[in-house]
Order: sequence, then C-alpha cells, then structure tokens
Amino acid sequence: MGDKAQAHHPGAAGRALAADRPASVRNVVLVGHSGSGKTTLVEALALTAGAVNRAGRVEDGGTVSDYDDIEHRQQRSVQLSLVPVEWNGIKVNLLDTPGYADFVGELRAGLRAADAALFVVSAADGVDGSTRMVWEECAAVGMPRAIVVTHLESARGNFEETTRTCAEAFGGDDPDAVLPLYLPLHGPEGPDGHAPVTGLVGLLSQKLFDYSTGERKESEPDREQLPGIEEARNRLIEGIISESEDETLMDRYLGGEQVDVKTLIEDLERAVARGSFFPVLAAAPAAEGARQGLGTVELLELVTGGFPTPFEHPLPGVTGIDGTPRELKPCDTDGPLVAEVVKTSSDPYVGRISLVRVFSGTLRPDQTVHVSGHGLADRGHEDHDVDEKIGALSMPFGRQQRPVTHAVAGDLVCVAKLSRAETGDTLSAKDDPLLMEPWQMPDPLLPVAIRAHSKADEDKLSQGLARLVAEDPTMRLEQNQDTHQVVLWCLGEAHADVALERLRSRYGVQVDVVAHRVSLRETFATKAAGRGRHVKQSGGHGQYAICEIEVEPLPGGSGIEFVDRVVGGAVPRQFIPSVEKGVRAQAAKGVAAGYPLVDVRVTLVDGKAHSVDSSDAAFQTAGALALREAAADAKIHLLEPVAEVTVLVGDDYVGAVMSDLSGRRGRLLGTEQVGSGRTLIRAEVPEFEIGRYAVDLRSLSHGTARFDRRYVRHEPMPPQIAERIREQSGDDG
Repeated sequence: MGDKAQAHHPGAAGRALAADRPASVRNVVLVGHSGSGKTTLVEALALTAGAVNRAGRVEDGGTVSDYDDIEHRQQRSVQLSLVPVEWNGIKVNLLDTPGYADFVGELRAGLRAADAALFVVSAADGVDGSTRMVWEECAAVGMPRAIVVTHLESARGNFEETTRTCAEAFGGDDPDAVLPLYLPLHGPEGPDGHAPVTGLVGLLSQKLFDYSTGERKESEPDREQLPGIEEARNRLIEGIISESEDETLMDRYLGGEQVDVKTLIEDLERAVARGSFFPVLAAAPAAEGARQGLGTVELLELVTGGFPTPFEHPLPGVTGIDGTPRELKPCDTDGPLVAEVVKTSSDPYVGRISLVRVFSGTLRPDQTVHVSGHGLADRGHEDHDVDEKIGALSMPFGRQQRPVTHAVAGDLVCVAKLSRAETGDTLSAKDDPLLMEPWQMPDPLLPVAIRAHSKADEDKLSQGLARLVAEDPTMRLEQNQDTHQVVLWCLGEAHADVALERLRSRYGVQVDVVAHRVSLRETFATKAAGRGRHVKQSGGHGQYAICEIEVEPLPGGSGIEFVDRVVGGAVPRQFIPSVEKGVRAQAAKGVAAGYPLVDVRVTLVDGKAHSVDSSDAAFQTAGALALREAAADAKIHLLEPVAEVTVLVGDDYVGAVMSDLSGRRGRLLGTEQVGSGRTLIRAEVPEFEIGRYAVDLRSLSHGTARFDRRYVRHEPMPPQIAERIREQSGDDG
C-alpha cells in the first residue's frame, strides 16, 4: 500500500492491457459530484502508471479515454468511460462516471462493473447530498471504498477539514473507520497567503514523499516534524487495530507493545478489502511536463494492494432463461460463460461498441454467444433472445482501441459489432443460455415530446430512436396513442439535451421539441338526451336513419357502456350494432374539446328506419349525431390524469417539498420515516402539475430527493383550468 516501498512496472508503451487471471485485475469506479475532479484524477493516474515509454517520454494518447464531442461541448462527463492502467503487474480498470445527476444511469453501470469505489471529494466543495446517497448504496452491498481529496490547490481547500467532513458524512456510527493514511506537506506561502501542497507524509511509515519536482522522492522526516503527526498516527493505528482479525492486538498495543508496520499494513488491506475501513488520501494532477501527480503513486498502491480482486465480488443472481436458478463459482475462468453489457455506444467508424464485464468463463473473438435481455418493453426496447457472433475484442488506449485475444472472468473488454445486444443484456454460451438479474435503474420522469424536423428526418426517426434507447436503459420511448406524440422520457434536462444531440450528430436526425400534452378525457356531468337524424335523398338510394339516445354518467373507470332498450323494432336489430359503432367512434373523438369521452352509459331508446334507404353507414352517422346533440345540452367535465407521487427526501427538506406539492394542487396522503434522517411523502397530484417535477424537485432538495409516480385515475379538472384548455383547443382547431 502507500507506505510500502514497491517498484513500479508500467506496461509496455502502446500495448493493450490484458489480464490472464482474475487475481491480477482490479475494477474500480470513481464516484463524486460534477466538478470534483474525477476525470482529471483518472488522467493523472494513467500518466503515472503507464504513459512513459522506454525513452522516458509520455506516450501520445495514453493518458485520456475516449470522451466524445458532446462532452467537450457540455464541459462535463456525460458517459461512463473505461481507462485501463497497469501497476505492479496488476491491471486496474478505472471506470470514470459522470457526476451530474442526469447521468446516474452511467454511474449505476459503473457500480455494477466494479468491485470497489473511489469517492472523489473536492476540498473546495465538500460532500454533497447525492454523493452521500451513493455511499449508502455502496454500504448496503458492502462494496469496499476509499476517499480521495482533490482541489487542495484551491484557496478554500483544507485537507484536515475535508477529512472531518468525510468522517461525519460517511462514518455513520464509527467515524474512526474514515481516517487519512497520509497528511499533506505544504510549501512556502504564496503572495495570496496560500501554502501549496508539495508532498505527503506517511502516517504508518513516517516517511516523507516529496512531489515538488514532478518526481516522487522519498526521505526521512526531520525530528521536529514527527510530533506533528503523532496524534493522527496513533488514531490511525487504533482504527486499523480495531478492525484486525487478531483480537489480542488492541490489548497488546494499549499495553505498550509496538506493532510493526508490516502487520498494520496487512490488517489495513484486509479491512479495506472487506469494506469495513475507508482510508482517506490526497491527490493532484502533475504540473506541466511532470511525470507524477501528487498522491498518485500512493493511490495506485492502495488500489492494487488494498482493493479486492474479482474473486471477492459476489456474483449477481444467475438463472437459465426459463428462470431456473443456477449456482456458479465466482470468477471461474473455465466455468460457463456469463458476461454482461454494461454500456453500449456507437462509433462512426466501427459501429456499435459494447463494454462488457465478464463474470464467469472466458470471452474470445469470433465465438457465437447467446444474447438474452430483460425485455424492457415499457422503455421502448425490443425483447430479444438471439445468438450473435462476437466481433473483435479490444481495450481503449487513449482515443484508440487496441486488440486483445481474450477476456477472462473478472475483466472488462470492448466488443465490436454486437448488433442486437443492448445495455444490461447477458452474454452466455449458445448451448447454455443464461440470464443475470438486472441492476437497479432509475425511472426517467421528465417527458420531452418531439417531432421530426422534416420529411427526411421522419424517415430516419424510428431507427435513430431505437438505437438511442438501446444504448441508454434510463431512457424510455413512448408512442402515446391518446395524444399521438412521440415522447422521450429522460432523467433531466441535460439528459434530454444529450439525447437530442446524439440523434442529430450520430444518427443524422433533426427533431423539434414541442409542448408535451397530457392525456385528457371528457365525460358527462349530468344526464342528457339526444336525437340523431340522418336523412338525405340525392338520386338512387337515399340515406335514412333516426335514433334517440339517453346518456348518463358512470363511476370513473367504467369506460363506455351501450344499452339497447328499443321496443317494437323501431330500429331494426341489424342496425343496433351500427348505432353503437357510431356512438363509440364519436366518443373516441370527443364531444367538447376533442378528448376521448369515457365513463358514460349510452342507452338507445327509440328510432326510425326506412325499408330501402336505411343502412349500416346511415345508422353509424345517426348514432354519432345523437351523441353530439346530447353533449350540446349537457354539462361536460374535462378529466385530467392524477398520479400518486411518492417522494423520498431528507428531513431538512420535508416542509419545503410538502408545501410545493400543495401548490401543485396536490392532496397529501401521509408521511412515514424511512431509516435515519429520511421521510417518504405520499401525495396525489394532477399530472398537469408534475411535467417538470424531476427538474424542480432536484432544485428544491439540492439533489438529495427522488420520487416515483404512478397513474391512479382521471378526475374532473377545476372549471377555470378546463375553460382555458377548451379555449386552447378551439384556437388549435
């Protein structure tokens, strides 16, 4: 680990990194809010680990991953990126995730693919609420974690204060489980009074690591420097010993026995790997022209020495495609093939690229695999259960893909040209098809209605949208049959912006965003009667049909009920279905503002027919006319959909959220405490009022709340709002 004097053996320059055994792999996801410095840290680690060739020069392109043009335009990460590096013979797959809440689907994919997490915390900004929530998710599944403090160069950057904040935020009942392994060394104060961090002092080894020259140099501390670290060192040692499997060690230590550093490091590594101790480190990128960023060596030693191998990662549940549970050995390179697509992207030159985590077996180019998915039909994904041939396997190296010959269990690899596989799908042997349980994905709750910009765009729209949702399972595609709109359901405005930009730049489809329409209904508020008379004579056969109906309202959810009470054959039996057909056709078109009519009983009570001129078409027309006439003399309600909304929010924001829901015409149903410091609020709110709630709630709760919604019923709209809708409908007409 960081205090061990270990040699660094970078991979050969330009060589694609591949692992031959799971024990030599570490899969690490970087988590943190937007702007915390995750991407910069990944590049610094890549520079330190493997970007120096045999001539001592930085290898071009070996320090960054393949960020697309959208990220450059948005000035933030919007997708999961893989950067493999090598340190001490260990392949480290660094998974850089976006920090912005709209791209939490990419974060969850990174968590699925990783065995441990680095939480990146800015010393200038501290810990935000969404980062705390991800920490709790990792804690719930026992994922090993460490904390990296960045932005120490900021005038507001204070390592000691940030460490205390992290202990409060992440330590829970045991703040001594969150402790620094190193303390920063400061250089002379500058003109602004800020003393830059130039090195680190190891609390266990009591050695100094000076980075001021751009090369890590180890030295012994001066005698006067040791008392300054004694308190932090003792606290760290006690924290490590309290996690030791040797129960006698604490008593011996308190009794005055000196515990050797090697024992402490071994206990520390075991505690980190099992997720019971969370070390804090500091890191900063290298200066221009320098080879090593501050703390990068220490961080790589922690990752390779203290983070678990894929063997220690519990295998997600696996079944046959018929649902029969299967028990598999974790990370067995010779076992049945089980791999998962954790990300799908499109490259303009090589087509679709799938980032795959292999959980069991070994994946090789050109083998035929079975692709099975969970059929997210509710999100616009096609259901599939097919065989596909694996294309080339590769690893990212800067902006290039370098070929590899295989990927063993525990490793990550890029697979080319899997035309049917989507994010979340399982790859397995074609003669032994298997399915992994899905990981949790947030529901997209921001609707964005779109239409093709031109006829040429219209022809390409459906294919472009299908590819878009295949890449992103947090997006839902809806073809609304009521409003006849194409709706992309997204996680937020930035998510929607990226989706529309990808439609344009990747798939050549230009779309216009239009106002999202809510599915309204109409119903009769009172009883009414109507007479439909359709009599025409224009040479040859005429048209003759008269029918009289009565209409009465029914309870919500009843639909349209048609009753025949004609006596004496006033309407011949063969034409009664025609009247019903005409009534239902008119109900589907609406009778007041053009929205479907529901929840009424229409009773046919009388009518007249002609022996020659009556027909099916004539009685259909008469039925429709009768319904329209009944509506003209009745009070018609506009019905709006109402959703049950459940909001999980921190106690600090409960009052603000409840007040906001009330302001949206919401009816509060109750609250309940969920764990420590969280409240679940339930309310019924008209869908008209929550179109942008995904955005507004995030702002209201500073990103710490999440909500779900489900349709409950349609109910009458307030008269003043209904009148405004009718006027708009008239204007549209």
